[in-house]
Amino acid sequence: MADAAARLQRLPPEVNRILYVRNLPYKITAPELYDIFGRYGPIRQVRVGDAANTRGTAFVVYEDIFDAKNAVDHLSGFNVCGRYLIVLYYKADTMRKRLDTKEKAEEIEKLKADHGVALDGEDGDEESKAAS
Repeated sequence: MADAAARLQRLPPEVNRILYVRNLPYKITAPELYDIFGRYGPIRQVRVGDAANTRGTAFVVYEDIFDAKNAVDHLSGFNVCGRYLIVLYYKADTMRKRLDTKEKAEEIEKLKADHGVALDGEDGDEESKAAS
């Protein structure tokens, strides 16, 4: 009965089935995450970050949006191996902006290299200072 009442409630727009988990211990494995997050409902997928810039993070995808909400409510601040988890809803717009910013920075660096442009503190300024 309580489950049926929960399904009738209106969820905030940021709630979705994909969770972004930060501040994980670096040595945590996907099966351990299944154990922790599986208590709140069936999980479709777990992805643990293993690259240098994604270590300590993971994505957890639930089958049901209400299970994901329940996991966020209960696991935000949960202590795992002395680290307090940060559990957030995945925001595609934010992630897309990060990728766009990275791509634009790489494009700017490529253009600078192609055109021989250097900014303050880079090699080109030392030559101009020596000439004056």
